[in-house]
Amino acid sequence: MQNIPLFADFSNIGDFMSKRRVVITGMGCVSPVGNSVEEAWDSVKNGRCGITNITLFDSSRLPVKVAAEVKDFDITKYGIDSKATRKMARFSKFCLAASAQAISDSGYTPEALKAEKMGVMVGNCLGGIEATEAGFNKFCDPAAGPDRLPPLTTPLMISNEAAANVNIYYGFQGLSWTINTACASGTDSLGLATDLIRSGRADVMLAGGTEAAITEFSIATFVKLQALASKFNDTPEKASRPFDRDRDGFVMAEGSAMFMLEEYEHAKARGAKIYAEVAGFGSSCDGYHITAPLPDGSGAAKAVKLALEDAGIAPNEIQYYNAHGTSTHANDSGETAMLKVALGEENARKIHISSTKSMTGHLVGAAGAIEALFCVKAINEGFIPPTINIENQDVEGGCDLDYTPNNGIACDVKVAASASLGFGGHNGCIIIKKFEN
Repeated sequence: MQNIPLFADFSNIGDFMSKRRVVITGMGCVSPVGNSVEEAWDSVKNGRCGITNITLFDSSRLPVKVAAEVKDFDITKYGIDSKATRKMARFSKFCLAASAQAISDSGYTPEALKAEKMGVMVGNCLGGIEATEAGFNKFCDPAAGPDRLPPLTTPLMISNEAAANVNIYYGFQGLSWTINTACASGTDSLGLATDLIRSGRADVMLAGGTEAAITEFSIATFVKLQALASKFNDTPEKASRPFDRDRDGFVMAEGSAMFMLEEYEHAKARGAKIYAEVAGFGSSCDGYHITAPLPDGSGAAKAVKLALEDAGIAPNEIQYYNAHGTSTHANDSGETAMLKVALGEENARKIHISSTKSMTGHLVGAAGAIEALFCVKAINEGFIPPTINIENQDVEGGCDLDYTPNNGIACDVKVAASASLGFGGHNGCIIIKKFEN
């Protein structure tokens, strides 16, 4: 009788995965600072802020009057039939528009997207919260009640519907996952999609994040956590001020960023243009607190160290770090401490850092995705975007690194990193490097 091993030998799986390189062949973006990649990049490159007074609802009952809303959004500009989106929540529409841009940019035809090893991965946190809020208001209204609930409340509100709607519209039939790790969702989506390609389970992944949570109920819940900026209602463009002494919370934002991630040989065979390479991914959890990060940054530092190890890159090789930089006291000081632990203090003081949230606000589940996009553009154009609104850097509060205050700078960027630190202690870090054959 033939001897059959009890366990398969996976000892070479790491070597196999490392041989499959993952590159970026398409990008798309809908954001408070522009509804295309070039518009958004031009805004952050030049320090233009997308934060304004709230227009999506009447904020008179709340102490917070500012948010970073998507403006002048017209989904038909991306070749999408508006009839197909009538039964979609706002976060799904943003994801579909960003996906349309990424697909078009990559050169794929709709028919090609039905290949078995093409999939979709979307990071999202709060789902169709406007549908949840509207449905609950109907439910609690004595004149309406349960019988008057909108029939599509469930498919509009659940967080997987963004990915599902992209699949339905384009006909994707491969694996489709939704990742919810709070503010780390977008970063984790890109990292896990990269791992799927490396493992051979996929050749191409449409991956990124989306969010649309600027509603009265959503803002009110974050107000109760004392998480949102409320001192700059009269000057919204100054409300998000990471690493500044006078910061008082983050600014809620909405939008989506999506990428076509592709196995290098697959991309090469079809002659695809390549923007950059996804070199490494790391993930960790603080195991500490439901909303606050570990003050010493040690939890998030593990994610950064794992990403560096995965990429085979030394800490001193990173030229640019796009910070989570939320403009809250706990995050900004903790993230600064994290960089010193993860990179070593000497390296942390040498790298260029910026928080583009100072201009985009905090896109929550989509934050890591749009910040990865800015890393790609920083590499492609050799430019570090600024952190605006640093008027009095909070050195005494522990924010004592170079955050590229107020004005961007030219810099040859070969390696960039971006970390996202979410509620519940979820940490993700992705490393992107300049593509070389």
